[in-house]
Amino acid sequence: MQRLKLGGLCFGMFLSFAAMPVSQAAENAYPTRPVRVLVPYAPGGATDNTARLLAQKLTDVWGQQVIVDNRAGGSGIIALDLAANAAPDGYTLFVGNVSTNAINETALANNLKFKPSRALTGVTNLIELPHFFVASAAVPVSSLKDFIAYAKAHKTAYGSAGVASYPHLDCARFAKAAGLQMTHVPYKGGAGQIVPALISNEVQLSMLNMASTISHIRAGRIKALTTTWPTRRPELPDVPTMVEAGFAGIGTNAWNGLFAPAGVPKALLARIHADVVKAMETPDMKATLGKQFMSVVVNKSPAEFQKFVDEEVKNWRDVLEENKIKIE
Repeated sequence: MQRLKLGGLCFGMFLSFAAMPVSQAAENAYPTRPVRVLVPYAPGGATDNTARLLAQKLTDVWGQQVIVDNRAGGSGIIALDLAANAAPDGYTLFVGNVSTNAINETALANNLKFKPSRALTGVTNLIELPHFFVASAAVPVSSLKDFIAYAKAHKTAYGSAGVASYPHLDCARFAKAAGLQMTHVPYKGGAGQIVPALISNEVQLSMLNMASTISHIRAGRIKALTTTWPTRRPELPDVPTMVEAGFAGIGTNAWNGLFAPAGVPKALLARIHADVVKAMETPDMKATLGKQFMSVVVNKSPAEFQKFVDEEVKNWRDVLEENKIKIE
């Protein structure tokens, strides 16, 4: 009887030890089939471009095809839902941003069946994209201070990419801080509609990314009043920062980050993080993104990025509540 017990114990220990290397081997061999990267927008734009460049790099690194799957619609909800319900095995990843993974959690709380910050786990941030507060060239101002004085004496409007988009929230924050009463005009077409509206003086102010505006700024069709970047941009060295203009903390530089379904094994998450960071920090990747005015910004660990996302969710919740902005 003692022998049987001992034999059973040894056999059980054998099974336990035999099972451990199998799991580790599977993670080390990852990926053994194509990996899907969900993008919550149609092809084109910063988020999609970042995802495609990363997919190309990871295809080379992993020796498996990394496929970008564009699932536009619902302010990112369609792609978020697919990512949240995917198996946490590393074969479905998601490239999101400040809107989809921070603002939406509060702004679209009535439309979401889950909290993105809990249904997904952060892998690493990927890029940041500088923005500018820009004004119509028809407005006789040359600084943010001038614009405030003008807006207090004239009826003015600002354009955004939609209700609760970060340009909407940042323009609303600026207007409140400056004591301005401005009309919000949302455009579904984003910069493609906002820039013409600025040029025609349909709206007098907006906050747009550098890639969408620099050619128009240089041509004198719109005016750059400030940059939300921490320092002046070398491409437009005469444009002051929001801090220099007296509005520290207002103005967002859009970020794009990589996420995985919650529950992905820690060892696998660490492996994906290491490979992605390595791919993003290659000189050719930085150079290619730099031509689109994007700066590579990665995290030391998934935990560091997740902490950042959680802070973003809280900060934007406060902004939405303070300005009484809600999407029904």
